[in-house]
Amino acid sequence: MLRIVNRVVTALIGLVLLALGLAVLCGGLGLPRSWGFSMPSGWPWTHGADVLLSDHNRTKWQDQGWWWPVVIAVLAVLLVLTLWWLLAQLRRRRLREVLIDSGDGGGAQLRGRAMEDVIAAEAEALPGVDRARVTLTGRRTRPRARIGLLLAAHAQPGPEAHRLRAEAIEHAVVSAGLDALPAEVRMRSARHRAERVS
Repeated sequence: MLRIVNRVVTALIGLVLLALGLAVLCGGLGLPRSWGFSMPSGWPWTHGADVLLSDHNRTKWQDQGWWWPVVIAVLAVLLVLTLWWLLAQLRRRRLREVLIDSGDGGGAQLRGRAMEDVIAAEAEALPGVDRARVTLTGRRTRPRARIGLLLAAHAQPGPEAHRLRAEAIEHAVVSAGLDALPAEVRMRSARHRAERVS
């Protein structure tokens, strides 16, 4: 979900900035006059001497009682949305390493990507699982797993989830010396053509 929000927001901001930049560039270079075309009526920035905001446009609402509360409210909403987006980026970050208790008091570090690959490979070896994707999140001492499974057409979600928990996840917990590995598993079925019955 966050990836989709990032892409949509980035695309919208890019389109708005591109349109604004082209409009200013068109007026600043005097393209309507030199190329012989006219802009719509009321269009700003039609001549090279035009400014982005005139004195009148900058100050016309300042005497109104509603102006400053609206400006502050809009800026506050933008600040809250920006902070939410920033925190979401930091919170959903992929775990780079897992801290393992090596028994000697020092500890060891296991690359998060390596652990993801091992869990995914073991999950794909289960009967009924076509593909698996694993992402580790959380803290180094308490990792969490997000697992996406693509199930074969004949697979049943219940038994597959139990096998995944008892085998792939349990093996990762034991081999890494973790207390637990909470996992969120999302399953979807592989598409297949309907079989003909004769």
